[in-house]
Amino acid sequence: MLTQDVTHELETVMTQLQQQGKEPTVALVKARLKTTIPMPALITAVKSWKNAQRVPKVEVAQPNSTEQDRLAQLETTVASLMIRIEKLEAQLNEKAS
Repeated sequence: MLTQDVTHELETVMTQLQQQGKEPTVALVKARLKTTIPMPALITAVKSWKNAQRVPKVEVAQPNSTEQDRLAQLETTVASLMIRIEKLEAQLNEKAS
């Protein structure tokens, strides 16, 4: 499973909240995050920030690509393979002549 490190994003959000004079809470942090983070990890990160001004490393699973993305990727691969096959066939025909 692929994971994505969101520690930096959490630190940035909490620092911005502090600079605005607001105490980081789970609700405020969650509302400002671009990435979806599981609630237990978010609660732990906020507690750690309040106690020690640091965020533990937090990784979340990357979302799987959509079927549309996969289909487009496969179509691109097939097209490039077809071009390679045509080139190889042309080379074989040249050698046979």
